[in-house]
Amino acid sequence: MSRDQPFWAPDFVLLTCEHAGNEVPPAFRRRFHGANAVLKSHRGLDIGALGVALRMAPRVPAPIVFTTVTRLLIDTNRSLDRPDLFSEFTRELPERDRDAIIATYYAPHRDCVARTIAAAIDTGRRVLHVGVHSCTDVLHGRTRDLDIALLFDQERTLERELCEHWRDELRRREGELRYPFNEPYNGADDGFTTTLRNRFDPGAYLGIEVELRQGMILRPAEQRAAGDLLANALRAVLHAAAGAIGSDRSG
Repeated sequence: MSRDQPFWAPDFVLLTCEHAGNEVPPAFRRRFHGANAVLKSHRGLDIGALGVALRMAPRVPAPIVFTTVTRLLIDTNRSLDRPDLFSEFTRELPERDRDAIIATYYAPHRDCVARTIAAAIDTGRRVLHVGVHSCTDVLHGRTRDLDIALLFDQERTLERELCEHWRDELRRREGELRYPFNEPYNGADDGFTTTLRNRFDPGAYLGIEVELRQGMILRPAEQRAAGDLLANALRAVLHAAAGAIGSDRSG
């Protein structure tokens, strides 16, 4: 590793995928009549993200929690007070129906992730949570200048240091790709990791989001390649950081 070693190493990694599929529950299919095209687009799901995350999980290694209900039903990566929590297909539903969607499809995913992290922290583990996402190559006529981006809170030193090491290792392994920080979104903006940062101590929880350009992970082979790259680079960083801690303590 090219930077000074951080004396903090997560010993529990959790992967999540908040937009893993585009499934519409039977009770709401009438709301999505004629919407097959948008459901298959980047608005309906994070194309390729689940394939990458599933490839990463055994190689990090890390457990994975994901939801395959379309984000157009409800966006599990948004807070409950956000105007884009529901889409144009569900925003005008009666309150009782929206509450039922929250209870059935939103809360179980977020509660499962939060419980898993809390249980790990309660046993003295240091948690790295990696949310795996993908973004469309072009949005509103603007081409995204990224291949694999790492999103984090710039004010959290440990998150920044880990991402710096992770990007260094990614570049060492695949130097032709573009690895910007906090693109195309700011990692401190509203999202599941931001919610969890407000709940857990920064010395015990790091929340990082990965954004992959969808054009590079359309095919299963491309998803496997991206998953291998991310997992192998992250594993190398974590092993080096753990080794640095061991050397410091033995000294």
